[in-house]
Amino acid sequence: MTIKRLVAAMLLAGLSNSVLAEQSFTVQDIQVEGLQRVALGAALNNLPFNIGDTITDATLSRSIKSLYAAGHFDDIQVFRDGSTVIYRLKERPTINNIEFDGNKDIKEDQLNESLTAQKIVVGEPLDKTVIKEVENGLTEFYHGVGKYNAAVEMKVTYLPRNRVNLKIEFEEGDAASVRQINIVGNEIFSDEELLKNIESLYDLPWWRFLSSDRYQKQTLQGDFEKIRSYYLDRGYLRFNIDANQVSVSTDKTSVYVTLNVTEGEQYTITGVDFVGDLIGQDEFIKALLPLKAGQLYNGALVTYTEESIAKLLARFGYANSKVRTIPTINDDTKEVALTISVEPGKRVYVRRLEVAGNASTKDEVIRREVRQMEGAWLSNDALELSKERIQRLPYIEKVEFETKEVAGVDDKVDVGFKIKEQPSGNFNAGISYGDFQGLSFQIGVEQQNFFGTGNSAGISLSTNRYNRQIALSVTDPYFTLDAVSLGGQIFYSDTDYSSLSSNLEAYKQKRYGFGASIGYPINEYNRLNFGTNYAVNEINSLSEYDQLRHFRAVLMDKNDPDGGYKFTNYELIASWIQSTLNRGLFPTAGHELVLSGRITTPNSDLQYYKTTFSARKYIPLSNDHRWSFLSKLDLGYGNGYGSKNGYDYTLPFTDNFYAGGQNLRGFEARIIGPHAIYRQVSTIPGLPNPTGDSGGAYPTDPSFDTYIVSPRSTGGNAMAIATLELITPTPFVGEDYVNQIRTSLFVDAGNVWDTEFDLSRYDGLSPSTSQNFNSPALLDYSDPGLIRVSTGLSLQWISPMGPLTFSLAKIIQKEEGDDQENFSFNIGTTF
Repeated sequence: MTIKRLVAAMLLAGLSNSVLAEQSFTVQDIQVEGLQRVALGAALNNLPFNIGDTITDATLSRSIKSLYAAGHFDDIQVFRDGSTVIYRLKERPTINNIEFDGNKDIKEDQLNESLTAQKIVVGEPLDKTVIKEVENGLTEFYHGVGKYNAAVEMKVTYLPRNRVNLKIEFEEGDAASVRQINIVGNEIFSDEELLKNIESLYDLPWWRFLSSDRYQKQTLQGDFEKIRSYYLDRGYLRFNIDANQVSVSTDKTSVYVTLNVTEGEQYTITGVDFVGDLIGQDEFIKALLPLKAGQLYNGALVTYTEESIAKLLARFGYANSKVRTIPTINDDTKEVALTISVEPGKRVYVRRLEVAGNASTKDEVIRREVRQMEGAWLSNDALELSKERIQRLPYIEKVEFETKEVAGVDDKVDVGFKIKEQPSGNFNAGISYGDFQGLSFQIGVEQQNFFGTGNSAGISLSTNRYNRQIALSVTDPYFTLDAVSLGGQIFYSDTDYSSLSSNLEAYKQKRYGFGASIGYPINEYNRLNFGTNYAVNEINSLSEYDQLRHFRAVLMDKNDPDGGYKFTNYELIASWIQSTLNRGLFPTAGHELVLSGRITTPNSDLQYYKTTFSARKYIPLSNDHRWSFLSKLDLGYGNGYGSKNGYDYTLPFTDNFYAGGQNLRGFEARIIGPHAIYRQVSTIPGLPNPTGDSGGAYPTDPSFDTYIVSPRSTGGNAMAIATLELITPTPFVGEDYVNQIRTSLFVDAGNVWDTEFDLSRYDGLSPSTSQNFNSPALLDYSDPGLIRVSTGLSLQWISPMGPLTFSLAKIIQKEEGDDQENFSFNIGTTF
């Protein structure tokens, strides 16, 4: 009986509470207490009722949830005073500042990005419930890179006016090293054969201190896939990684990895079929197919086939195609039939091209390099070619593009090119010092992106104690819409080698004139340029060394043999350029070939030609192109054609090739090559005249002549210089400056020689003993085998003034008379 009464009482009590909960009342007033930062209106907008509404206690419960959901409050209490509803709120504190301490593996930009995703931002309210989540997430990241001793703590400092400062303290500790990797179940391939292909290093000996055996979860997962691919590429279609375990030592400094595998057996391909739509390219795709019946299954070839077909479809606008290979496996015969399913999807068209990031360069300058047209179907090949062409501009540092879907349309996209510019102005200057040339200084200003038009215009000045010159130039690379270029130049130079001390090849020269050029594109990678120059040369005070005998003979005025030389030339110029370089400055992949020639017309005062060939090739050695290999070759040859007064025309000495300085580092500028030879005629005194005075002097037999070899080079008409250069990452340089600073180790080798030099002219002659400077030995200057070699380190920086180059070099092979220049600095030159 007692139990029945108790049950009845409980039922009545429950019924009574239910009735009370459902009792309603009309709200006459709403009061909110505790607001500081949040506006009253913003708080009331989150309530599910207004004054005058009839509500129940259940409505009040829902209102608490609504206020919490707004994210502004830490604590909410609600009270009812008759028909008045009272809320007592405690606002969340506002984040005043966020500070990081002790983080090295995670950059602050990454941390801020992660915190923003979790709504921890300066100026926003702090949700304390996510603090532990942030700490755990960062700790898990450190575990993923092998730092199992890492600890992360977020400290909260309370400030007046309900503000807080957040400080995230990191104790990263040392990363655990991979002590051992065991593979269980492999019989066909040994552990050594499988592990030699992975990136995770383990149990390194002490002498490999430059390598790292640090454990990283992502790297290890990639290594598992490499082992899987190793088997699949060799026909083991049923290979499987059954399990993997990573065990951490008790001191958390080492990890042990165990991999359990099932190898299976090799499978042979019985045939390859296609299903789906091959967009009419059936024969071409089948001819492209590297998979053949009878060969072992190869996972790499399967992937290559899928990618090749997808790439082909993308050329025709099918950017969203799906290509997958379906294997039909016969485990009894160990054979597999492959069916390649091709779903091209809809052809995608480009609605709009957008350019961003070009603060200085006009849109049209970028767009004229783009080969993907608006309204045409989307082509990945055209986009990649467009990227290469834009990035090849010397005032563009980096280019990226992305395709964005058009809302509500499944066959149109917008393509956005994001540009990162670099200084387009080039302040060209150079400072060097040599024993004979003294201090030299060059200065010039060239704008390769004049007012953002893509045109180049410049003025260059150079001066040292023997030379002054000025040049003005302008070029429009898109004079016509189909990229025909037009340019012009005016130049003037005044050289005075006679102002130098010592017995050098002294002369004075003035050269002035003007020229024009026009260029035609052949295709995306080849271009032809043609030009003409009108040049006037005036030479005086010429030091009469022996190699100038032909030059003097064709220009000398018999009526004024001691006068100067003035000659006017009309020059025709042609060049061919082929370039596949991936960047205009500091390329890391591709090649460039330049063949150029210049010839004077028959009505010129001098008849000669000069040709040069330059080739450079970059081979990236790493996926990120931080390591790259450069090979470079420069060749040159010039000579005269025709004759005058019985003397053959030769290449004027003012157009000779020189080596040393920037093109053969470690040697003083212009020092390599033939040296001037001064032939001194031996004489005997004449008979006295009737007054008793000397009757002058008379030359003796030429076999008694002597000679002096100048310590300075006069250059030669042939040149060959080769460079091998290893481009390396620059230490202590962040990602933002990777494309602006370049470090490299180089080897330069080459020579300049004179094909017209005749050593036999000096057979039997003795060197003079009357010279007042040290004369080098006479060499066979027609010998191209007198190779000079140097090696060293180069640092280049694209500064706001232009490219700066610092070189530190050591000579390996030299000849007598070569002067060294171990350190050089130049502005305006890159290699």
